[in-house]
Amino acid sequence: MKNQVLLTAGLLAGSALSYGQEKPNIVIIYSDDMGVGDVSYLNSKWVSTPNIDRLAAEGRVMTHYYTASPVSSPSRVSLTTGMFPSQWGINTFLHEREKNRKHEQFDYLDPNAPSMARSLKAAGYRTAHIGKWHMGGGRDVDDAPQIPRYGFDEYVSTWESPDPDKLITSSNWIWSETDSIKRWERTHYFVDRALDFLRRNSGEACFVNLWPDDMHDPWIPSAKYYEKRWWQTREAFTQVLETYDRELGRFFDGLKELGIWENTIVIFTADNGPAPSYNQLRTNGLRGQKISLYEGGLNMPFIISWPGHIEPSIDNTTVVSSVDIYPSLCKIVGAECPDTSLLSGEDMSEALLGQCNKSRTKDLMWDYGRSPVFNQPAKERNRSPHLAIRRGDFKLLVNADGSRLELYNIVNDPYELENIADKHHELCQELSAKVIDWFNTKLRRRLK
Repeated sequence: MKNQVLLTAGLLAGSALSYGQEKPNIVIIYSDDMGVGDVSYLNSKWVSTPNIDRLAAEGRVMTHYYTASPVSSPSRVSLTTGMFPSQWGINTFLHEREKNRKHEQFDYLDPNAPSMARSLKAAGYRTAHIGKWHMGGGRDVDDAPQIPRYGFDEYVSTWESPDPDKLITSSNWIWSETDSIKRWERTHYFVDRALDFLRRNSGEACFVNLWPDDMHDPWIPSAKYYEKRWWQTREAFTQVLETYDRELGRFFDGLKELGIWENTIVIFTADNGPAPSYNQLRTNGLRGQKISLYEGGLNMPFIISWPGHIEPSIDNTTVVSSVDIYPSLCKIVGAECPDTSLLSGEDMSEALLGQCNKSRTKDLMWDYGRSPVFNQPAKERNRSPHLAIRRGDFKLLVNADGSRLELYNIVNDPYELENIADKHHELCQELSAKVIDWFNTKLRRRLK
């Protein structure tokens, strides 16, 4: 018997659901290192992604969606917890223990942190994580909490996790020629596992993290590309993207075959900007890339689809972040969420559902690259200050010592070409003081 949302009128106040309506399934497709220029519904058609484009045409596109970090692990922490990742002591991708110490970060996400999966599980959802984890485990970190500690009933994970699937990790690296499931077959495997989970739990409300890692280099579209000289080529990338899009199309078709497409919320986005960027082709010309706080590292493709509930539309004004997804989804399905005053994110469900364009009440803040041990983009122009804050149309970047103060009107100047800091002294003083204080407070807490 299918779960019903049999909640009191008081609990439903402001919720998108009506009394007696079935809870929708939720699938979050979190692409790895995928820029806004990698999807043809946004780019100049230098590559084609017809199945992702189909989702965009049928769903709601948010063009001011931001990841909370320009690199993998902290981005995933932000989506999971609804909080800026620095608040949990993770500020770059998780390394070996020694390198984590050099970056002044922990080895894994604290299992006591808020968890979207845990909140949805408490609301009656069956939960699965399928794909890249990278929030603890792997390399020499052998004491990371198991994935069920974060609220997942089932999981399939890659090398950077506490219990990687042996079919895709025959060696201690991202992939190997000896993997039973080859690198170019991996998303096919993940799609099969996701559809199998949904099939076995037919009639139950399900939450699935579908987090493929295809679009992270090295790109291996076939055995021909095992040679390292091919690993970052445009030729290899294009073929991997074509396969990735085709497998996502197969997943969407699978939801329809299961009869759950119209009762499934599908979110498609990415963890951080691309690398390499192919001279900003993969960022649609935006400045920056992966490991940069300029727009190319943070502004991600974002689609939310829920047939019959979300009308096809494009929102070019609402600013949404990865930290907002947790409280927003909880509001939509009537799940309890941690006190939003404790979260970095806020409920943006009305904007996601297309009921309105909405102004944020909380500023977005970022921290990446505060010392020479952090990786930096090869091109000087893409190397940002290590702090950033966005409020309304304005985005300010600065170092914690006050140097390199930059202010851009992102609506008028999305390519961050004109630093207008000298025209807005009071705003710069206010925003820089806030983000520097935020950073110093979080840094002191990390180092205790």
